[in-house]
Amino acid sequence: MATGKAQADGAPESVQQPVALVRAKRPVRGVAVVVLDTYRQDRGLRLDTFNSRALLKHEVHEIILTDEEGAVPGAAVDRIAYLCFLEITQGGVVHVGDRLLFRGKPVGRLAGFDLTHFPNHLNIVVKTDDLRSGADAGLLAEEAMEFAWP
Repeated sequence: MATGKAQADGAPESVQQPVALVRAKRPVRGVAVVVLDTYRQDRGLRLDTFNSRALLKHEVHEIILTDEEGAVPGAAVDRIAYLCFLEITQGGVVHVGDRLLFRGKPVGRLAGFDLTHFPNHLNIVVKTDDLRSGADAGLLAEEAMEFAWP
């Protein structure tokens, strides 16, 4: 379980975590059920303006990486790498600024949510400095990942 204070968590100043409302939360965990191997330079994802989403156990959502600096709620994102479809094994609430961890190492921070395929699944967009597809990152099916705060 993590606890923290606003912007003392290393999140960029542009990330407005709802820290005034959140004092502690458990990680949201999942396993890759599909490993993806695709890149796009012109995707046109539109990150919705909300800063958090509840992810329920057994839901499956798409994890997409971007290295675009302006990837924040309300922004458009074009340059992406598809990481995986992730089945949630421990539900909870994720917030913009949460860290995505893979093999215990940070992949990046949650940038926002795109609703292109909703209600089938959310596109969960993660800002990273290492733009790689799931296949190029060596991700395997059934491999665990988690969103951790802060």
